[in-house]
Amino acid sequence: MPAPIPRRAFGTLALAALLVRARTADARTGPESFSPLVKRVMPTVVNIAVTETVASNDAFSALPPELQRQFRDRFRQRRQQVMGAGSGYIIDPSGYIVTNNHVVGSADKIVVGLSDGTELPARLIGADELTDVALIKVSPPTPLPAASWGDSRVLEVGDWVLAAGNPFGLAGSVTVGIVSARGRDIGAGLFDDFIQIDAPINPGNSGGPLFNMDGQVVGMNTAILSPSGASAGVGFAIPSELVSKIVAELREKGRIDRGWLGVSVQDVPASGRSPAGVGIAAVDRAGPAARAGLRAGDVVTGLNGQGVESARSLIRGVAMTPPGNTVHLAVRRQGKDIDLPVTVGRRPKIEEN
Repeated sequence: MPAPIPRRAFGTLALAALLVRARTADARTGPESFSPLVKRVMPTVVNIAVTETVASNDAFSALPPELQRQFRDRFRQRRQQVMGAGSGYIIDPSGYIVTNNHVVGSADKIVVGLSDGTELPARLIGADELTDVALIKVSPPTPLPAASWGDSRVLEVGDWVLAAGNPFGLAGSVTVGIVSARGRDIGAGLFDDFIQIDAPINPGNSGGPLFNMDGQVVGMNTAILSPSGASAGVGFAIPSELVSKIVAELREKGRIDRGWLGVSVQDVPASGRSPAGVGIAAVDRAGPAARAGLRAGDVVTGLNGQGVESARSLIRGVAMTPPGNTVHLAVRRQGKDIDLPVTVGRRPKIEEN
């Protein structure tokens, strides 16, 4: 016959069960109110208004085709001033602000609106088109409240997040949701690694911060997936792990120097005993790859000891290498495997590889 359980143990077990139920309930229902979090983080969120000069043809691109022709004929050769708006967040009390490149990258004039209504002119410190990250600077009379970086790597699907910004120009708006997925590739660029969220974000939210429940920035709201152009509950944020690194380099140098090989590439599927790789379709005669001896017809199977199975992964790996550094390519040439060191060049803006 089993020994009886002491009465004290029953009390301990009951208390443990209550704690488990309480924690489960908290996880399901979330905080009683997000108000304390909102009050703490919103002073770090800003509205960004931009003015940009565009050709008349661009200004009318949203009109129906028949109206486009009418207005283009009437205003041919004229240039128009267009207004835009987005969001951003302060990362330093001295006035450094992070936002999207697509918000400010082509702006002639940038004006930042603070949470207290103050408006300050801003200048562009630097921007990175490949990651859509930009850094701007205002000169405030007194130190500003600043947000702190969180670690996006510890985010899990199902975690609560709060998105802040200025959707449709409605300053100081917040929405709440959960992380829906990690590592999303939506075809926006080489560095797609988005956090998918169901917290509604809309036009005007671009560049705004995504906060965790500790009030730390774990992402920057950047894109939505929607047939109507408004929120359908599928939004995307750039992880803070990437944004913070880009911002640090922009702050230091004002630019991001990307590595470049000077080749045209295509995916080569695995065949028999040959693994998948990246075929070299053409080589720029004046590029780094040509100087290193890479040839058209070569198949790259590795980069610095790591396998590469797609053109995208090769281009991304090289782009992340600072110009002037040497990478080692594992190359399959006419059935033979060779190691080819290549000194990476600086990626021109118009180049893709």
